[in-house]
Amino acid sequence: QVQLVESGGGLVQAGGSLRLSCAASGRRVFSINTMRWYRQAPGKQREPVAFITSTGSTNYADSVKGRFSISRDNAKTTVYLQMNRLKPEDTAVYYCYVQTVGGSDYWGQGTQVTVSS
Repeated sequence: QVQLVESGGGLVQAGGSLRLSCAASGRRVFSINTMRWYRQAPGKQREPVAFITSTGSTNYADSVKGRFSISRDNAKTTVYLQMNRLKPEDTAVYYCYVQTVGGSDYWGQGTQVTVSS
C-alpha cells in the first residue's frame, strides 16, 4: 500500500506564494509512477492541477500555467507544488494523488489553501 501525507497549506494574501508537499510511504512506494495534484473548491468538482511522471514530464491546468510548478525528489517519493502569484480563485483543498505501475491509485487527505483578496 501507499500512504500520502500532504503539508504546506495555509492562508496567504493574493500575490503570495505557498509550497505544498506530499510525502509517500508504504511497501509499494517505489512502484509509484505518476504523481498528481488536484484541488476542490467549495461547491465545485475536484479538478486536476498538475502532474509529473516518473521520467519528469510535467503538465499543468491552463489556470495555473506560469504560476505553479510541480517537482519531485530524487527518490520519487515526495512531490511538491510551488504556487506563486496566488489568486483568490486558487482557494481550495489540494489533494495529492499517485498511481503505481501496477495500476493502483491513492489519495492524500488534502490540505487547505486559502487566498485572501
